[in-house]
Amino acid sequence: MEWKNEWKPLTLIVVVFLAAFYLPVGNFRFDNAIREALYLVRWYAREHVLLCLIPAFFIAGAISVFVSQASVMKYLGARANKILSYGVASVSGTILAVCSCTVLPLFAGIYKMGAGIGPATAFLYSGPAINVLAIILTARVLGMEMGIARAVGAVLFSIIIGLFMQFLFRKEEAEKANNRMVMPEADDSRPLWQNIIYFGLLVGILVFANWGKGENGFYEMIFSVKWIITGLLAVGLGVVMIIWFRIEWWKIALVGVPTAILAVIFRDEPMIPFGAAAIGLAIISSTSKGEARDWFESTWGYAKMILPLLLFGVLIAGALLGRPGNEGMIPSSWIVSLVGGNSLGANLFASVVGAFMYFATLTEVPILQGLIGSGMGKGPALALLLAGPALSLPSMLVIRSVIGTRKTLAYIFLVIVMATISGMIYGALF
Repeated sequence: MEWKNEWKPLTLIVVVFLAAFYLPVGNFRFDNAIREALYLVRWYAREHVLLCLIPAFFIAGAISVFVSQASVMKYLGARANKILSYGVASVSGTILAVCSCTVLPLFAGIYKMGAGIGPATAFLYSGPAINVLAIILTARVLGMEMGIARAVGAVLFSIIIGLFMQFLFRKEEAEKANNRMVMPEADDSRPLWQNIIYFGLLVGILVFANWGKGENGFYEMIFSVKWIITGLLAVGLGVVMIIWFRIEWWKIALVGVPTAILAVIFRDEPMIPFGAAAIGLAIISSTSKGEARDWFESTWGYAKMILPLLLFGVLIAGALLGRPGNEGMIPSSWIVSLVGGNSLGANLFASVVGAFMYFATLTEVPILQGLIGSGMGKGPALALLLAGPALSLPSMLVIRSVIGTRKTLAYIFLVIVMATISGMIYGALF
């Protein structure tokens, strides 16, 4: 036996043994952290997997199958028109009211189809950061100047971070673009207007299924009928699948009719009919031939790659930082004491905490309201607002699996640095 080859497994065994031997079971903070981790995973599974991630997986799968590589390269590739590509990517969040985890399948879809690292990361940042409802809520709760600063900062952030990423990895991007140049132009399988309708239905289902109860009459009105709108969009998707995908009408009816019945029976539990519809769509697409089958296989590929990493990341984030209003291993008093004033350290710490902590859409506003009431400075508050919704520990794990370690570290570094600088400027002005 060559002992020099056994040091690694021996070291691993010793480390695991010592960790088990000194496991602080019975310690209140440790036990509470484990409980918080499990609570957060359960909450995430109930609130985000079905309504947010499942539609996002289907959209990402559709991008891979129904959007030609040539089209992605034309509008978002390394050699695309910079004003057009960054302009589209930087305002995408006004359409997609999603969190940092839900945007990941969409980011993976466009990046794997050939989008440049710059426009792709601009889209990755802007998706959860430029959420119209979140910005309105920020202005109402934390003040108009904070809402404006968040909106302006998020748009500028996405463009600047994208440009920096494109510059840092320009050689790799140039090589990728040159390799793509030898590929033949791909023909779209159907007219552009059909793809627009198809993707509009999918995005509409994602947006309205997750529509939150707003602070004004318009959002209240949409919230009261959001499931009716979602149902109509689902009917439209069924029609599209019959006409353009050539799927037998009886298969669509076999899913649609029971879903409609469940929607009437469980009108106060909309996730039951929504889940039935998602399962039915998966069965229909997986048992069909041609494009529909390709759509399911691509969707399933993204789900396998992303979902386990997200759930593991949520578990770790919950153990360390707990849920909103509850503590994990790290006491909240430590955080509050470190983010007072407008020093470089306070802004940097707020940016780092925001980058690693998981924020569901809109939850960052009441959390910040409580922190500001406990003494958090306005500069660190903006820094956390700009870093928090766009990044989280779960999203970091997934981003690394898509673009690699070096690019992920660069993206995280840029988000933290930009958030810190913005916080210091804002804190000095206000």
